[in-house]
Amino acid sequence: MASLSISAKLALPNSLLYSQTPKTLLRHNLSIVSRSSRSNFYGLKLLHSPSLTTLSSSSYSTKSSIFAKVEKGSVPPPFTLKNQDGKDVSLSKFKGKPVVVYFYPADESPGCTKQACSFRDSYEKFKQAGAEVVGTSGDDPESHKAFAKKYRLPYTLLSDEGEKVRKEWGVPADLFGTLPGRQTYVLDKNGVVQLVYNNQFQPEKHIDETLKLLQSL
Repeated sequence: MASLSISAKLALPNSLLYSQTPKTLLRHNLSIVSRSSRSNFYGLKLLHSPSLTTLSSSSYSTKSSIFAKVEKGSVPPPFTLKNQDGKDVSLSKFKGKPVVVYFYPADESPGCTKQACSFRDSYEKFKQAGAEVVGTSGDDPESHKAFAKKYRLPYTLLSDEGEKVRKEWGVPADLFGTLPGRQTYVLDKNGVVQLVYNNQFQPEKHIDETLKLLQSL
């Protein structure tokens, strides 16, 4: 899979650089976006905000490289993580049936809530396809439990604190590395990846693309 390098000179506001948590970044910075352009590489919308201003040659410069380690046709690294009930769940548990593993930035952020509820609303279709749905973020099990209860999510949420699994799978970050990526994988019953889909700012599209793939297996 080809890699994509993005180089840019920009000034990031303090609220974006030093935000304490992904939730804070999402809530306070994504709402100020004024216009967008689509990336043909990952189906993303690269966002431009009045608060992101260009600097001179002596200004801060950042370089971000996007490369997915887990690709279509590969077998991803195994993991064991805590679910929303604090119980260990291993990827190997799902072998023998298709599984959708989606990485998202944070519980309770607008886009992540929309995505989670879209998976919930289509959950019966996933069951009919014989597939399991697993959401993964860096939030702790207690946060996942509250999130799942509030929105009546019928599927598993896993806590990847420290983002070890996210890094091992090579989920690319967005907004020049400041925002955890939103990437979905579909594994077949043999544990082989059949789809890698990345789209940060159209969370509902993940459901459409995964169902389309599952219905073709």
